[in-house]
Amino acid sequence: MPRKEFINSGYQAMWVIAMFDIPVTTPTDRRSASQFRKLLLDDGFFMLQYSIYGRPCNCEAHAKLHRDTIRSHLPANGQVRIITITERQFSTMENYVGKLPKTPENNNEQLFIF
Repeated sequence: MPRKEFINSGYQAMWVIAMFDIPVTTPTDRRSASQFRKLLLDDGFFMLQYSIYGRPCNCEAHAKLHRDTIRSHLPANGQVRIITITERQFSTMENYVGKLPKTPENNNEQLFIF
């Protein structure tokens, strides 16, 4: 079992971020885009911005499972990017609504309850 200091260091906990541009010009494209967004939501992702979804993970192995899920359900059209960053890197994000700062999401506390 990993040492508690390492778990809380901000380097073991990860965020998987999926960014995508999927065309929505035809009914088939719109259905495909909706199915992809639903897949992300069902897999525990939540919307950070339009077409950018994120999900906290407690370790690299857990993050890999979610990246694999995305890769196995890529839409036929469009572009998808997946990036994994540490909790520490995620916590340095600056988030603004207009010119007002907003506190970024932090769902990582829930990971350590289980």
